[in-house]
Amino acid sequence: MSEQKIIGKGTWIDKLSFELLEREKELGRNLDILRVESGLGASGVPHIGSLGDAVRAYGVKIALENFGYKSELIAYSDDLDGLRKIPAGFPDSLEEHLAKPVSLIPDPFGCHDSYGMHMSSILLDGLDKVGIKYEFRRAKETYKQGLLKDQIHIILQNSTKIGEKIAELVGQEKYQKYLPYFPVCANCDRLYTAEATEYIAEEKKVKYRCHDVEIGSKSIKGCGHEGEADITKDLGKLAWKVEFAARWAAFDIRFEAYGKDIMDSVKVNDWVADEILNFPHPHHVKYEMFLDKGGKKISKSLGNVLTAQKWLEFGSPKSILLLLYKRISGARELGLEDIPELMNEYNELEDIYFGRIKVDNQAKLTKMKGLYEYVNLLNPPKQSSTHVNYRLLIELTKIFKENRQERVIKKLLDYGVIKNPEPEIENLIKIAGNYSDEFDQQEKIQVEIDESAKKALKILVDVLGADEEPEDIQNTIYQIAKSNDVQPKDFFKILYQIILGTSRGPKIGPFIQDIGRKKVSKTLAEYV
Repeated sequence: MSEQKIIGKGTWIDKLSFELLEREKELGRNLDILRVESGLGASGVPHIGSLGDAVRAYGVKIALENFGYKSELIAYSDDLDGLRKIPAGFPDSLEEHLAKPVSLIPDPFGCHDSYGMHMSSILLDGLDKVGIKYEFRRAKETYKQGLLKDQIHIILQNSTKIGEKIAELVGQEKYQKYLPYFPVCANCDRLYTAEATEYIAEEKKVKYRCHDVEIGSKSIKGCGHEGEADITKDLGKLAWKVEFAARWAAFDIRFEAYGKDIMDSVKVNDWVADEILNFPHPHHVKYEMFLDKGGKKISKSLGNVLTAQKWLEFGSPKSILLLLYKRISGARELGLEDIPELMNEYNELEDIYFGRIKVDNQAKLTKMKGLYEYVNLLNPPKQSSTHVNYRLLIELTKIFKENRQERVIKKLLDYGVIKNPEPEIENLIKIAGNYSDEFDQQEKIQVEIDESAKKALKILVDVLGADEEPEDIQNTIYQIAKSNDVQPKDFFKILYQIILGTSRGPKIGPFIQDIGRKKVSKTLAEYV
């Protein structure tokens, strides 16, 4: 299979999958099934970044299938992870469960078998809603069934060597003193307090003592219990510095992406997989974390989490997939205010795919068509849907609060934007209405305006803001442009860009009348 054929779509997904295949061939490994993995954190509220890890892994899965290979995505919930912090907005009653595995903590909302499953289900629901197919595995069941017992045994036999390597690679020295394995204390059910000091290889048991530990800014009391834990059947888990490697080897994982925040753990796990478990580590790609609009990392404990469920109140599943498949490198600030642009960008991408918008640069055209196909999970529609500018819908839903569906559809028919009221349009009106109800003002759109156009814009601001209503707004705009040496079509385009974030729209005069001329005057005034 040629490189040209493999990376023909021109996306980062194809390039990454091609690199993965080339590496697998060099390693001489069996290519019957190429498994990819995504880890799901179960200790806090899963956000768009958590979803992105699985969505991107799925992109690699379907790329590999498109190239003729069988592939599978394993979505692995780390629900034996201990609770370190109480997420913002959660009950203080969780305080008594700090350091316990999240799968052993009752669900505070009473709808799942544990706190950990409650959190996992939020992410799985998000994946279902955007069309991602996966095989779900839980840490609790994985350890309980002894699926990692062989890897745990080898790792603990080599714990001295591993402890020294961890200190060398990342400067963490605690695993020179303790084993990289945390049994769950048989007395108090806590994880991180029960630190293992000795491995009895012939019995496959670890000796541990439950003592006080510091977790972040919290001091967690150990119960003092001393005991032994059987790695083949008792609850416990490997430390993150070695657990990925054990999973990769046990599940035969060939690809896993990772965020820069766990770069050190991945570095150690790669070494453990290669040198201790004799399993060549998976192909990786590192991605930057999403930030909120204030430039802070999206964090479960800070409470600035944006979930897929919240996003889907205002945007389509395709807008999430476009966000995640556009690119993988570079940190990005993310907020719900990005939705209108992504909704319109998807429409533009579809127009390019079906040839309604021409792109002369062949490489760019290939890449954009490829992106469109991945956003549609390599199953693009046979024909384009009816497009309605999302910002236009936001403006119309602001005007019509009562009988919203019927009145907005009537306006769209009057403007000639749609020919028939399709169910898809009704859903768009619903989510655009949610957006306009939630956010009074939209983010200011960047528009390039020269001095002549600014002068014309200032005159229009005064005319629209005056007490006396212009006789014909459409003609007034035309005359203002002409008398200020601005091409009317260019002036209309500027107005569309300011009001709708696009270069075209319904007839501008009646549209301004519908929105309210004084309201439009205030919006335009920001640009002069």
